[in-house]
Order: sequence, then C-alpha cells, then structure tokens
Amino acid sequence: MISQKITIKNPTGLHLRPAGLLCKEAMKYKSLITFTFEDCTANAKSVLSVLGACVKCGDEIELTCEGKDEQEAMDALIAAISSGLGE
Repeated sequence: MISQKITIKNPTGLHLRPAGLLCKEAMKYKSLITFTFEDCTANAKSVLSVLGACVKCGDEIELTCEGKDEQEAMDALIAAISSGLGE
C-alpha cells in the first residue's frame, strides 16, 4: 500500500467533469484506489463517492493505492490531478 498527498488545483474543485476524469483514470487499474479528505474516505473509482467528498480548489487529499499495479496507478493519478484533470 502506498499513499501520497496532493493539492487540488482545479479552480472549481472536483465537480462532475474532473471527478469523472479522475474515476476514468482510476478504473484503468486493478488496485484499490481511495482518497481521504478531512473525515471522508472516497472510492476514486466511483463518481458519486468523489463528488460526495466535496473537494474544493486548494484542498489537500491523500491518495492511497493498494494492489499489484499500485505504483503505476499512483503515478498516473498524480499526473492527472497535477495537470488539472482537463481544466
């Protein structure tokens, strides 16, 4: 299991479009991928779970990946979030 903290840079946070892109990227991997924000833990492969976390611009989340391809998944998700998830 690996984890890493990252700050959300999207001006509007993880609303529907970037949440969908995050989930689409996470679905490419077999690993269990979650993130923690404040007291909420969200499944990164579920759009509703991501939206329910109410992550805004400037918020820091902690991504956790656990499984055979955890490092590949972490690298891809960190790159996607750093690039602004299409925004």
